[in-house]
Amino acid sequence: MAGFSILDLLDMDLKEHNHLRLSCIAGRSGLSRILVTSKISRPGLPLSGYFEEFSHESIQVFGRGEIHYIEMLEKQNTLDSVKKLFSYPIPTCIFCDDFTPSPQIIEIAERSGCSVLQTSLDSADFSRGLIQMLDEVFAETITIHGVLVEVYGIGVLITGDSGVGKSETALELIDRGHRLISDDTVKLRNISDTFLIGSGENPSLAHHMEIRGLGILNLANLFGVGSIRDKKQVQLLAHLEEWDSTKNYERIGEEMTERLLGIEVPKLVLPVKPGRNVPIIIETAARNERLKKLGYYSAKEFDQSVLKWLESESARNLYYNNEETF
Repeated sequence: MAGFSILDLLDMDLKEHNHLRLSCIAGRSGLSRILVTSKISRPGLPLSGYFEEFSHESIQVFGRGEIHYIEMLEKQNTLDSVKKLFSYPIPTCIFCDDFTPSPQIIEIAERSGCSVLQTSLDSADFSRGLIQMLDEVFAETITIHGVLVEVYGIGVLITGDSGVGKSETALELIDRGHRLISDDTVKLRNISDTFLIGSGENPSLAHHMEIRGLGILNLANLFGVGSIRDKKQVQLLAHLEEWDSTKNYERIGEEMTERLLGIEVPKLVLPVKPGRNVPIIIETAARNERLKKLGYYSAKEFDQSVLKWLESESARNLYYNNEETF
């Protein structure tokens, strides 16, 4: 993600209710430095004087080991490796366990124009949280036309041509007690090539919905804050299309998928025509998807039942019709 600075990281941490517990204790002039990678680095080897393959573009995280080593260097009055570390254009350095560097270390950081941050978390917990945050910041993204809703805990992305009834379907689902993430435009992010996170392209407008004949509706005001959420993993794709009598639609539950940002997402194609209750079909599909995650596949069970029936029928016919004696 281009243009994401250390100041943006602090601001993002505040919006996430300070779960990284970050604060700036020195080098405020360096808060404008731009992050170019989601990787983080533990500078143990550089502090010992080994700078080959030093990841200077990464955020430098100082845990207990690095902190005790710096204290030992200060006692020995040999801070050459520390000065060399800060001579690189590192984005920022973060000290864990509420450690406050000595005035000498802070002076070195200030002269290099590098910000010094502090957190009360230990290095393991902080690194996990920071990596998760940076993965979201630097994730590959696309924006698509559709509606993202949460149905029984399953993130369902509803797509289809303009006017096919996506927003009306979502409105009915929300009236049934489900939640809206975004209407009209959905921003998808690939998180670690593992799953997709969907959110509104514009957070200020994501929870508004356009219904032809009614205009713009604020769902939070109409249905309460329990009817909305900011983001959700996309676990099912429901594509709405006008009913085509010449098309052979899926009837036995064969699985379909669609690749979005390199990740396969289960897909349903739902034909729309008068009299079809599309919201209840999507509810049922969401329930079925939850069952699949628990290891139960309705279509597979049906196939197995049919095979057992055929085998038993064949066995009976063979028994009654076979005149061979043994």
